[in-house]
Amino acid sequence: MEHFYLSLLLLFVSFVTLSLFLVFYNHRSQYNFPNLPPGKPGLPYVGETLDFLSTGWQGRPEKFVFDRIAKFSSEVFKTNIVGKPAVVLAGAAGNKFLFSNENKLVVAWWPDSVNKIFPFTQNSSSVDESRRMRKLLPQFLKAYIGIMDSIAERHFASGWEKKQEVLVFPLAKNYTFWLACRLFVSVEDPSHIAKFAAPFNLVASGIFSVPLDLPGTPFRKAIRASNFIRAELLNIIRQRKVDLGTGKASVTQDILSHMLTISDEAGRFMTELDIADKILGLLIGGHDTASAACTFIVKFLSELPHVYDGVYKEQIEIAKSKRSGELLNWDDIQKMKYSWNVACEVMRLAPPLQGGFREAINDFIFNGFFIPKGWKLYWSANSTHKSGQYFSEPEKFDPSRFEGGGPAPYTFVPFGGGPRMCPGKEYARLEILVFMHHLVKRFRFEKLIPDEKIVVDPMPIPAKGLPVRLFPHKG
Repeated sequence: MEHFYLSLLLLFVSFVTLSLFLVFYNHRSQYNFPNLPPGKPGLPYVGETLDFLSTGWQGRPEKFVFDRIAKFSSEVFKTNIVGKPAVVLAGAAGNKFLFSNENKLVVAWWPDSVNKIFPFTQNSSSVDESRRMRKLLPQFLKAYIGIMDSIAERHFASGWEKKQEVLVFPLAKNYTFWLACRLFVSVEDPSHIAKFAAPFNLVASGIFSVPLDLPGTPFRKAIRASNFIRAELLNIIRQRKVDLGTGKASVTQDILSHMLTISDEAGRFMTELDIADKILGLLIGGHDTASAACTFIVKFLSELPHVYDGVYKEQIEIAKSKRSGELLNWDDIQKMKYSWNVACEVMRLAPPLQGGFREAINDFIFNGFFIPKGWKLYWSANSTHKSGQYFSEPEKFDPSRFEGGGPAPYTFVPFGGGPRMCPGKEYARLEILVFMHHLVKRFRFEKLIPDEKIVVDPMPIPAKGLPVRLFPHKG
């Protein structure tokens, strides 16, 4: 009997050993190509994903890239992220290559977890629709600055005024979400906005969570929340089509009406599902990214009084030029040059979008290295934003970097680049500048936690939400 158990144990050990060998062999065999970039594939399944994420959790996402650039003496290196063989293309040359070769050598790629939460994103002709969105948004937004201003007025009156202390990040999220609901789908009722806000928070929390589709997990909650939001959007879209037909709704009242009534060059209109997908993407894209930017603007202005004074001077001149009750307009926005330089410098040091993935659709050579078809490619905003090669004294806050011609091409990429450049870039600029105008004309402020930790997961967030003390201006 003892001999039998010993044989069984040996058989089990042999089976485990063989299984581990096969796992490691299969993992390593993915890298069996000539002249790949330098780098390490890490462990099977996880690769270097934990290192990639943990540097963000520690508030230094650039460390993952810069450590490997130094180790391999190359801005191009191989790795394994989210279980996929990948190459990081760091630096301006890498950004230019990826952004310039969209749909030629590479296409946008998202982890399976994101595609499960946003299934419609797989059915879009992304380049054409991104172009349409970038063309549509500025025309639409230029006429709606007054609405943004009035919403900001109400937001600051209800959330900031007559308070000694506030938590900035939740308030910034409320502001950006309120704006998005009104401008995209004409939802203004606070209870209706609240009905949307809770599911959006679940989606935002689940996008980059561990993709375990089990009851109670953030991933399962995000999938259910996304389905709920999409269903609500489809109801709004169908009702709007009826209202447009009967004259109850205007073709100019929001971006939904624009999407329903504007065709492409071939006379084709977007489908209901495409519109729901695009609005969902815009809402998600602006839900945390713009609110993160607004939050860090408060952080840096509280730390740098001379920068605050420059923004205040510019904004108070604009405020004094307005008659009582007169709203901000396009000309006012164009005068906010220093404020936008400050916002850009904030987004250089704390980019809301850390980077993005592409997938190689053909074998190709970059910088002398072979990149196999099907491999994932990652570009990193911090690889240029925080590099002394592209920005002198990169840790120094210096808005003058954006004067004149500004940074060199492909070095400042908070919104990505190329045909897939974030179509909400102009929208983000307007909502950020309107936020800054209302903030500094009302208050000075100071951080309540001077050394508050910053966590990047997947965008930068103050760990405690950035509590500040407000000091209203007198008179």
